[in-house]
Amino acid sequence: MAIRFDLQSHSTHSDGALEAAEVVERAARAGVELLALSDHDTVSGVAEALRAGERYGVRVVPAVEISAIDADAQTPRELHILGYGIDHTGPVLTEKLAEFLADREQRTLRMARALQELGFELDKAEIETRIAAGKPIGRPHLAEAVLAAPGNAARLRDEEIDDIGSLIKGYLIEGKPAFRLRETPTVAQAVEAIHEAGGVAIWAHPFWDIPDPDEVLASIDRFKALGIDGVEAFYVTHTQDQTTLLGERCEELGLLSTGSADFHGPDNRLFSKFLAFELYGLEPSLGPIASTR
Repeated sequence: MAIRFDLQSHSTHSDGALEAAEVVERAARAGVELLALSDHDTVSGVAEALRAGERYGVRVVPAVEISAIDADAQTPRELHILGYGIDHTGPVLTEKLAEFLADREQRTLRMARALQELGFELDKAEIETRIAAGKPIGRPHLAEAVLAAPGNAARLRDEEIDDIGSLIKGYLIEGKPAFRLRETPTVAQAVEAIHEAGGVAIWAHPFWDIPDPDEVLASIDRFKALGIDGVEAFYVTHTQDQTTLLGERCEELGLLSTGSADFHGPDNRLFSKFLAFELYGLEPSLGPIASTR
């Protein structure tokens, strides 16, 4: 019988709602056997997740999700590269993640200023607390800061923005007025950092970021030349056609094909349940990820 895997989840160490140990506990209750805690640009929750995995009988893969710039695309865009089986205690990865995290923080602060220039008030208490604790800040934290400021209530109601997701969609994604692009790392640098840490590099949720199938396939070809090891073909928002396209291309190119429900917390509108993705009859190829101890 195939192992029940879910290879992307997030805790309070990045933009998730639960502590790392609680993420693992909920995964265990959902029947997950192989789990990755893949917080954004940080591995600070991995040790806690590994200990919880031993406690709850879940095999936890040391992982990270690195935000990277695809500088070679027609229009430069931000994509996410997952690293699995990494040495999360190694000094090289730790130093590089610190650099990446610093750029992430500065990008987020640039977006905060953009929101203020657009007339929004920000309740910065949580953001300042996270910065002081050395935790990442990102778009969900900015959205929370806007939603928490009472002075924005009427405007948000008029614009039919009532949660983090709708605020991000309206203002903080590519093409929207408060979006600002990261400066580093590139996809190649992210892949290199993961490989140097002994891990495998996987392009996360391609169709979440790029809707055009031809552009997705062309990107896979480019990333393979950069050393990418696989693609997250099975994903909670991927359709059957998208999943099939990705699965078949991975098989053609000899790439790994992984999957996740991208758990962020029980109250998240899209990413609230483990194992909430479909295989559509295809066979995943997890390679060394499945044998990680």
